[in-house]
Amino acid sequence: MFKRRRFKQQLTLQDRLSAWVKQVKEDAARLPPGPERDALLKKARQAEMANHLHDWVKSPGLQPPK
Repeated sequence: MFKRRRFKQQLTLQDRLSAWVKQVKEDAARLPPGPERDALLKKARQAEMANHLHDWVKSPGLQPPK
């Protein structure tokens, strides 16, 4: 049976997503307007939204009662 290699991430998912979004936006800025650029910007917006949703879910206002 295949055994999965596991390793501990050095950065959180939010940090990795933020860095990726920054890189994708820089790449998109170098491209001419068109479908490829639009696709990159759409992926960047989706990653930003995932970060915002994570922050919202982890906010203190949504914690279960104690």
